Amino acid sequence: MSIATGAAPTAVHLGVDEIPFADLGGGNLIRVLQVREKESLWIIENVFQAGFEVQTHRHTGPVWGYTSSGGWKYKEYDYVNRAGSFLYEPANSVHTLQCIEDDTRVWFHMLGMNLNLDADGNVESVSDGAGTLAHYLALCEQQGLGRPSVLTD
Repeated sequence: MSIATGAAPTAVHLGVDEIPFADLGGGNLIRVLQVREKESLWIIENVFQAGFEVQTHRHTGPVWGYTSSGGWKYKEYDYVNRAGSFLYEPANSVHTLQCIEDDTRVWFHMLGMNLNLDADGNVESVSDGAGTLAHYLALCEQQGLGRPSVLTD
């Protein structure tokens, strides 16, 4: 069996210094690694400080998370995600991310949107890959980091 050369797509590599972290405030960082709008895919990496909290939200698609340092949890659950923890969130899960240790580093692979909820469970705003990418690129430019070559459609 032979494999035709030239027909297969090639892998894309981004070095660790090619996609910088942008400061979200309070020492909390984000970098957007890939956004594929047509697939509703967005992959980000965060570094959170203790006390950081993400608004309660519901995912319209599944989310995969991998923690490489620190510790964080969901307000609604007892377990803590620590270095080496892998988390799967099914579509329509609702939770509030709370960081409990400084320098907590988490990688998230998401499909769909985050519906950000108010205290009564009503949708207050929507986050998605395209909006997160635009915010990230604006932060990078404001912080003198240039315009990173994020993988996109």
